[in-house]
This record gives sequence, C-alpha cells and structure tokens, in this order.
Amino acid sequence: QVQLVESGGGLVQAGGSLRLSCVVSGSIFSVNTMAMSWYRQAPGKQRELVASISSGGSTNYADSVKGRFTISRDNAKNTVYLQMISLKPEDTADYSCNMRDPTTWALRAWGRGTQVTVSS
Repeated sequence: QVQLVESGGGLVQAGGSLRLSCVVSGSIFSVNTMAMSWYRQAPGKQRELVASISSGGSTNYADSVKGRFTISRDNAKNTVYLQMISLKPEDTADYSCNMRDPTTWALRAWGRGTQVTVSS
C-alpha cells in the first residue's frame, strides 16, 4: 500500500525558509513516473494547489508562491521536496502532498500533512 509521509514543517519567522519532504513508500510507483503535487490548507480556507511536478519533470506553481517556492524530486530516495524561501505569514497552512497517475489523473495517495506556521 502506497504511503506518503511529509516532514519538515515548523515555526519560522517571516522571511525565513523551510524545506518540506514527502517520502513515498510501499509503492511500485516512483516519484519520477507519477505526477506529484503539494497542496496547502489554512484554517477556514479551501485547500489550494501550491506546486506540482509531472512525470516528465515539468513544474507548475500557484501565482502566490512563484519565485519563492521550488518543487523538486530525488528519484533515488523516492522523495519530493518543496523548498520555501521568503516565507510570509499568509503561507501559514497545513501542507500535504499527493500522487496521481499521470495518464488517468487518478489519485493514488495523500499524505497526512505537515504544519507550517510563519510568524510576523
């Protein structure tokens, strides 16, 4: 059974940086053959797509994080990262990753999330 486990969240001051990790285990799929995405959800708000990386390596970002966040993957570690710099209080949210089939877009798995809190 595929499992996604996020880590790397925490409390950081505005302007600081964090790197989130999403480790894929128990799966025959690897991060370079699936579409991987980071989402976030702040209290009282809808979940939003933050960044995604296709099986081919193409990346997409929400306008609110362009130039500050970078999604990447380490195929050997079967891990996807979200490097976040110049963090703002409005980035405060629970961040989770998911895995989708790149052809059918079928959802394969969601992680439980990691909390990011940015203080002003």
